[in-house]
Amino acid sequence: MEREKQEAVLEAVLFTMGESVELGKLAEVIGESKENTKAILYEMQEKLNQSNRGISLMELEDSFQLCTKSEMYEYLIKIAKSPRKYVLTDSVLETLSIIAYKQPVTRSDVEKVRGVNCDHAINRLIEFNLVTELGRLDAPGRPLLFGTTEEFLRRFGINSLEALPKMNPMQVEEFKQQALQEVELQLGV
Repeated sequence: MEREKQEAVLEAVLFTMGESVELGKLAEVIGESKENTKAILYEMQEKLNQSNRGISLMELEDSFQLCTKSEMYEYLIKIAKSPRKYVLTDSVLETLSIIAYKQPVTRSDVEKVRGVNCDHAINRLIEFNLVTELGRLDAPGRPLLFGTTEEFLRRFGINSLEALPKMNPMQVEEFKQQALQEVELQLGV
């Protein structure tokens, strides 16, 4: 199959699926190796980014997806009756951060870090498809394990969890000291 035809096939598959497609499946469809397929996709991605187009090609871990460029949102809302806007409160964002950095993590682990009940925040994150249940911990009570989704990667514009910002070790120590001081104040020590 010639290169232009391969690009057209990949574009058609990604457009039709409407969600991310694994690299291996895309390679199968066009009869190429994963490496060659990835090179074709990167070339397509570059073409879309350089041109004045409304879509872009996003890489999400080992998958690819066609999506609308963020600068086109204002035009999309003219068509959509009432686009669903997610409002992430501070408590929901804190919960999401803990899950993203510590996953897979149980609800009680998140609550230990935050110091408050996280049922509502976790349920909102599941509703927004930013967090999902990953299974159960092999421990008494078999608590649920939570982790982030592809939608999380998409919404925050990162390719993989390795792209999450690294915490400054000095900041981490400062946070620990602040938490210790808060605990001491609450206990009256």
